[in-house]
Amino acid sequence: MTLLDGKQIAAEIRAELRTQIEAIVATGRRAPKLAIVIVGHNPASETYVANKLKACAEVGICAEKIAFEDSITEAQLLEEVAKLNADNDIDGYIVQLPLPSHINEQTILSAIDYRKDVDGLTPENVGRTVQGLPSIVSATPRGISELLSRYHIATEGKHVVVIGRSNIVGKPMAILLMQRPYLTLPRLSAAAVGNATVTICHSKTSNLKQICLTADIIIVAAGSPALVTADMVREGATVIDVGITRVEDANSPKGYRLAGDVDFDAVAPKCAFITPVPGGVGPMTIVSLLQNTLQAYNKQ
Repeated sequence: MTLLDGKQIAAEIRAELRTQIEAIVATGRRAPKLAIVIVGHNPASETYVANKLKACAEVGICAEKIAFEDSITEAQLLEEVAKLNADNDIDGYIVQLPLPSHINEQTILSAIDYRKDVDGLTPENVGRTVQGLPSIVSATPRGISELLSRYHIATEGKHVVVIGRSNIVGKPMAILLMQRPYLTLPRLSAAAVGNATVTICHSKTSNLKQICLTADIIIVAAGSPALVTADMVREGATVIDVGITRVEDANSPKGYRLAGDVDFDAVAPKCAFITPVPGGVGPMTIVSLLQNTLQAYNKQ
């Protein structure tokens, strides 16, 4: 069993990005700039934003945090989005999700200029991804693709089961895996990812175990701790665990532990490759945001 070390691969990519950005700045051009919009004081969101700002600083991307109270109206937030669209000094930006319940997330995402949409969530970027056109791809699917590529895990001709149908992970991941040819991302570092036969499962799938047992690769993003158990995984499979949930744990100093969607201890011995939680997909998502920012910068 090989552990897919997202921390290590993300560190390698950050070093590559830092070299590229240093070369850009050496020519007299400005560094890429990312803006991160956060509304309210969700503790998890604030942690994610802090990690993104730290990663930007490490590679030389200028980053700006734009914070609003959760009392901001949808109309006011749309005005701020319009300002960011028009700001030529900002190459890309994200609106950290979730948003307060009185703000429609899809309305906000749809207002983002797709050329600056480094989360890859606008209808334009999603549509271009579906059609196999150059686009900015959602950060988590891009990170998973990079992880598979750098570990030389072939997807062509393989059966991949994606558990979860969210717009952020499940749907775009399935699209990337089935693309022919793989045109959506800049050329990956090693093996191309695509040309797979993909099955999408979700909360209403009645025969999940039977489907998973036919999979060469399982990618699970359901937000359900220990959903995938050992009896659902065949010997030699690759398992990518996107889930991360806080589970109460009286033995932990924090009072909780982070759990993935896979029963790791039971499943790992059966796998050829598996991601840990934490330290697997999470670091790849953040570094993919940096890659997307540089991509947006280069397109400006």
